[in-house]
Amino acid sequence: MKFAISYSTPHYGADPDRLIAFAQHAEACGFEGLYLPDHLVLYPGAKVGDFDLPATLPYPDPLDCLSFVAAATQRILLGTGVLLLPYRHPVVLAKRLATIDVLSRGRMRLLTVGLGTLPGEAAATGVDFATRGRRADEAIDVLRLLWSGGAEGVSFDGEFFRFDELVSFPKPLGVPQLPIHIGGSSRAAARRAGRRGDGYFPGGMLGPQERAGQLDLARAEAVAAGRDPGVLEYTRWGSIDTPAERVEGLAEEGVTRIVVGGTDPDKPFDEMSRFAERFGLGS
Repeated sequence: MKFAISYSTPHYGADPDRLIAFAQHAEACGFEGLYLPDHLVLYPGAKVGDFDLPATLPYPDPLDCLSFVAAATQRILLGTGVLLLPYRHPVVLAKRLATIDVLSRGRMRLLTVGLGTLPGEAAATGVDFATRGRRADEAIDVLRLLWSGGAEGVSFDGEFFRFDELVSFPKPLGVPQLPIHIGGSSRAAARRAGRRGDGYFPGGMLGPQERAGQLDLARAEAVAAGRDPGVLEYTRWGSIDTPAERVEGLAEEGVTRIVVGGTDPDKPFDEMSRFAERFGLGS
């Protein structure tokens, strides 16, 4: 089992010194990766499910934050949970992600993308909310095409993106493409993970039967697409006070990574240290 940790900016704030200290302590404790959340804009009345999102919650750009973290750390992997893919142009995003990967010496490896659930966020970026799934699928294909393309250039002719003979350098460090994990709480997300993802990172308040069904669906879609379902990573959310018995249960469900979130914004270092000691991280 791999363990990563989330730096929730609504929870901890956006102070740069605190972010760096948090990331450095997570690295020292032995956490595999650090995840940042994403929202481009909020507005009065925005909700995720039944939960209100106050419009003043701080959501700094996660990629800028991860680049900042990379300059102050050595080993910890960089992740998003989740980056709202339909609202970013994949040609620009391919360059940004490859740049972070190169500058971090190959640590932009926990990218998780999702669709977003706020119609106002889609409208603000000129995206048709109803088509954001198809847009995200195309964007994933564009990212991988640009990363793998050579000096001769690559072309794409899709519903949302079109270009001829584009050349995008630098490339991700030492790999043909960066891993792309799929986040979401729906069966559509599970299907996308199987068809296009390197991993599945479901969220939401799903029951055990639905979670198991979605994982089975992701694996079945991978087989149907001619992909190996055995290499599909399975990431789940957890709490910093997760007991060992719970981790063992998640492992039995096929989980390969747990991303934990803190409970006490005043004592995050203590929480991380206790977790690392409980699970022998870094030993």
